[in-house]
Amino acid sequence: MVMKKPRVVIVGAGMAGLTAAHRLHAAATGDLFDLCVVEAGHRLGGRILTSVFAGDRVEMGATWIHGIGGSPIHAIARDIAALAGDCVPWERMDGFPSDPLTVAEGGALVDPYVVVDPVTSLYRRLMDSARAGDATVDPKRPGVGPFLRHGLQEYRSSRGGNSCCDEWSLEELEESVFAMHEFMERTCTSADDLNELDLAAESEYKDYPGDQITIAKGYSQIVEHLASALPPGMIRLGRRLRRIEWCSDGGPVRLHFEGEHSAMAADHVIVTVSLGVLKAGLGKGGGDTSGVKFSPPLPAFKREAIERLGFGVVDKLFMEIEGAADEGGRFPFLQIAFTHEEREGKRRVAGIPRWMRRTASICPIYRGSRVLLAWFAGREALDLEALLDEEIIRGVHATLHAFLPADVTCGGGDDDKVDRGWNERGAAASPPRIARVKRSGWGRDPLFLGSYSYVAVGSSGADLDVMAEPLPRLCGDPKEEEEEEEDRGASPLQILFAGEATHRTHYSTTHGAYLSGVREANRLLQHYRYTSAA
Repeated sequence: MVMKKPRVVIVGAGMAGLTAAHRLHAAATGDLFDLCVVEAGHRLGGRILTSVFAGDRVEMGATWIHGIGGSPIHAIARDIAALAGDCVPWERMDGFPSDPLTVAEGGALVDPYVVVDPVTSLYRRLMDSARAGDATVDPKRPGVGPFLRHGLQEYRSSRGGNSCCDEWSLEELEESVFAMHEFMERTCTSADDLNELDLAAESEYKDYPGDQITIAKGYSQIVEHLASALPPGMIRLGRRLRRIEWCSDGGPVRLHFEGEHSAMAADHVIVTVSLGVLKAGLGKGGGDTSGVKFSPPLPAFKREAIERLGFGVVDKLFMEIEGAADEGGRFPFLQIAFTHEEREGKRRVAGIPRWMRRTASICPIYRGSRVLLAWFAGREALDLEALLDEEIIRGVHATLHAFLPADVTCGGGDDDKVDRGWNERGAAASPPRIARVKRSGWGRDPLFLGSYSYVAVGSSGADLDVMAEPLPRLCGDPKEEEEEEEDRGASPLQILFAGEATHRTHYSTTHGAYLSGVREANRLLQHYRYTSAA
């Protein structure tokens, strides 16, 4: 008698879903499970999307390998020769710039020795303290934002003095540069408001050691490699899941899709949709037509974890400089220090749109590129997604003119001048004109509804663990569970969860998504007592 193979449907063809499929298919040379991957979109990769813009290779989503020491993403990229460059220049192929030019609103150069370097060092010390678990958490204000602001206040109290140049006080410049680093933190974490980013949880987040690098041939090469090992027809695109029917006391799971696609039945479903889509399924943003519904509804412990965790929006804006290929030439790594929003006056330049005012930098994607990049988070990212290209270009032009005006000085010396010829770090007769733009749109995309997760105030790393728990839930002591399973048969594991928002220490990263896919595949392999897979 031929035994029926367990039917496993994986929802989502991003990093987590493809990793789980790759591992399950590799077990017993693909003969153990009846596998299917359903993807709502019409491409692979999820929040990984490599593109080409103005002749350069750019990443619309995931960009960095966060540490090469032990990273599974780095190992795959190395093994498939994706780290070696080809004829197409790529984003940050020269690493992260080490020589920023910091300019205050209106065009005043900010002294790197008096202001930029000390404030940058302060900010790094504070965040290093938070990530080491050494920060004192105020129970009344447990977010990262209050901790950072307290550190800035202590720094000002200890240094004394408050003079700089005629146009700006030292305190004002410190405020603007410090806020610039906070804006960068928003894009790193996806938290719109750092007051809502949990301070205690910062110590649990981990990167791999070593350099942080980009992938020469593009992040999508990792996705394509994983998918290439799966047989034709296993991945089905354009299948948008709307409802999962499951039963807490066993029985097949049924998946219902948008449109005329037939429902599917499965013994096990691995759900890898974004936390944003799960939130929308609970009615927490995204509109009535977004999200995945569960019938019966998810149990309270799962719903509450989904609700408490944060999921933010981060977008990238690429801008092509007008003119010949070499005219982008030497645009600097421009750090832009805006006037504090509460201080109106002559330093606050009219014409800069609100959605630009929490951006930390505009810089070439590598030295000499004519493609510039700016990052946006939160409300500003959503605003950016809603604008026409022409509106974006006008806003960028207004910003460039405000930060690279003619003959503005701070301190009176020629070395402190930012003029239309810039300085030794730039070379142009005037601020550049932008020919066209390309931007991501993760927040308004109904298949994602955001970019990546963070631990919000009111949640904790424990919620990330809860996100990873399968349904029906296994309760009690693990040893007792194992003994009970021997008596009653293995737990059905009807619904399993993977994705970056299900990993306690590597959330928000592609390697976190990868590891979660491996984890859930292993859970099923162990469930069927198949343990010989690597």
